[in-house]
Amino acid sequence: MYMTPFSIGNIKISHFPIILAPLEDVTDPPFRKLCKRFGADIVYTEFISSEGLIRDAEKSLHKLDISDEERPVGIQIFGHDEDSMRRAAETAAQANPDLIDINWGCPVKKVIRKGAGAGILQDIPKMIRITEAVVKATNLPVTVKTRLGWDESSKPIIEVAERLQDVGIKALSIHGRTRAQLYGGKADWSLIGEVKNNARMHIPIIGNGDITSPEIALEKKDRYGVDGIMIGRASLGNPWIFREIKYYLETGTPHEKPTISERVEICREHLRLEVDWKNERTAVFEMRKHYSKYFAGLYGIKSFRMQLVKATSFSEVETILDQILVDFL
Repeated sequence: MYMTPFSIGNIKISHFPIILAPLEDVTDPPFRKLCKRFGADIVYTEFISSEGLIRDAEKSLHKLDISDEERPVGIQIFGHDEDSMRRAAETAAQANPDLIDINWGCPVKKVIRKGAGAGILQDIPKMIRITEAVVKATNLPVTVKTRLGWDESSKPIIEVAERLQDVGIKALSIHGRTRAQLYGGKADWSLIGEVKNNARMHIPIIGNGDITSPEIALEKKDRYGVDGIMIGRASLGNPWIFREIKYYLETGTPHEKPTISERVEICREHLRLEVDWKNERTAVFEMRKHYSKYFAGLYGIKSFRMQLVKATSFSEVETILDQILVDFL
């Protein structure tokens, strides 16, 4: 068994938690609900612009849509201005999430060039000031997701973790790469382990990066002693990964892989939920990042995967999924 009590504020989980990472254009309500069904213990929204929230921008406000079946659920915000982040936290809290998370880790240029996301890793004092302002702006637990540092010459995560804890955050998620690495290379978990084993740290430390299988999840848990793990890109088209990891941690044996019928059923449901929440055109387009993963590893599936990523309507995707059932069952 893998019983390890875990808590963030009033959020209490009786076992080692497997958490869905916030991912832009991925962790929307439909996908969060599916991941929750298959065992995700905590889920996060896509990151939401603080400037968008305080301007009442439709896209940003739409991302505040959360439901009770997702709980515990965190709303993640990003920005570079102290006042905007404080006000955004206040607005996000009105959606009644279980926690507020600050994104200090996004490495994409459009975010970092404004000093937001991982861009703040070049100005640690400002990072701490803004984090403290957000903590003071809400009664909800505030957590942070960040990276090891800016590049190979600057990895201040041990000091940063202490300072973030000192201003009141309730948990810290660490992606084991620098901003310069983007999503390439190998995640370095050694520094995540050093943060966790730092005697000054008493908040939960959640590890993130390169967890693509139950076996890797167990290795990271045992080797580095983290309080939980966060699954990001490995969840695309693969909500079953949470079920598989939890089963492996509990039993030491692999969970059976989803059947063709289950893959088609969940892919179809995912698309339907996306169409309901967004609109058909956007849903069909954004689902393309999931299709190849839903059917990964199936011999002879390539032609169907190509058809799926070229489909432009819900009915067209439905037809292709029906044919996959016919050909593979």
